[in-house]
Amino acid sequence: MKYQLAQLNVAKFRLPSEHPDNDGFHNYIDRINEIAESQPGFIWRLVGEGNDATDIQAFDDPDMIVNMSLWENLDTLFEFVYRNQEHKNIMRKRKDWFDKMEFHLVLWWVKEGHIPSLHEAKQKLKLIQEKGASEHAFSFARPFPAPTY
Repeated sequence: MKYQLAQLNVAKFRLPSEHPDNDGFHNYIDRINEIAESQPGFIWRLVGEGNDATDIQAFDDPDMIVNMSLWENLDTLFEFVYRNQEHKNIMRKRKDWFDKMEFHLVLWWVKEGHIPSLHEAKQKLKLIQEKGASEHAFSFARPFPAPTY
């Protein structure tokens, strides 16, 4: 059986989403998604009413946003996040728009062809928050290989 890597990334705006100070982020989001979709190993991403997931209210706090996607493996996601220069340049500005969060990312393996739900992703985030990294929910700092069963 083949597995793919799912990721959930959450962020909390420092100011309300529609505040003019967040225009830079809103102006970049389509480009960020375009870059991701063009990367080797990209499979799928969560999309709401527009071309991104910023309108999906996954949490009670309306200033929390989510990004969720599927990748062929850990290496392809790592390459995009940490080695794609354009993505890195945009993400360096993250602190201008978002509060620092202890747990903002969770990774987990899904069977090939499975599209994870937002509910599933939130459970994985809660799992890593409560129990730390494991083969069920992990991060780049402490990754786990795909299952072999």
